[in-house]
Amino acid sequence: MIFEQLLNPQFWNELLSPLVNAVPEHAHHSRTLTSEFTHSYFVAFIMGLFSSMHCLGMCGSIIGTLTLSLDTHIRQQKARLMPYVFTYNVGRISSYALAGLLVGLIESILTTPLGEGHGHRYLQIFSAIIMAGAGLHIAGLFPRFAYLEKIGIALWRTLQPIAHRFIPVKTLSQSLFFGMIWGWLPCGLVYTALALAATTGDIARSGLTMLAFGIGTLPAVFSVGIITSLMTRLARMKVFRLFAGLLLIVLAAFAVQPELIPLKMH
Repeated sequence: MIFEQLLNPQFWNELLSPLVNAVPEHAHHSRTLTSEFTHSYFVAFIMGLFSSMHCLGMCGSIIGTLTLSLDTHIRQQKARLMPYVFTYNVGRISSYALAGLLVGLIESILTTPLGEGHGHRYLQIFSAIIMAGAGLHIAGLFPRFAYLEKIGIALWRTLQPIAHRFIPVKTLSQSLFFGMIWGWLPCGLVYTALALAATTGDIARSGLTMLAFGIGTLPAVFSVGIITSLMTRLARMKVFRLFAGLLLIVLAAFAVQPELIPLKMH
């Protein structure tokens, strides 16, 4: 029931539209989001859900670093461990949302000379190309897509030493900041989501698109240490990876041509 609700675009409209309309510059807009913006949240969530299969090893190692730095009595009791995992993910996803806001700001600056219509259309096409590349990468057909991660290496070299200052993690606030730093770890699939966020044509909605992407990654991250073996088996299944990759390619088509989406809002 919960999973079906998350796959319903109307759910994202009801969840995120109050946040968008809370921004003063959007106060004069309709309280209902357009289907194009709503589906950017939906597509971002699905991207996060399936891209987490690809990132399971990396995310698992980071969670492992977090948990191993905790006191033994915390590690051995899931009730005490989960708050640390939760605050880590709050920090990580908040970094995604911040990156989305920055991308939205950059998009608004770069597309102004091109005109609102043309600039937005070019971004849609660019985003679709990157999403299709990510889909081929997940399917195992385009390994060179991983080179996209080199974009953030310079920034990560600056942030990584800061992340190590929070190890060992002693408090929930340390776990939060640890997640905020590791949220900037170079990841081609995060960059793919940022490309999608840029097509929303709005700073606030760009940030919320990345928030939806981050929520989509939660099942895999929270599964570490709980249902890791199942998630790992799924990630290693060639058929499943092919399905996830092809789904991302379909989502790329939706991103460049929103009217193709069969689920319409009324």
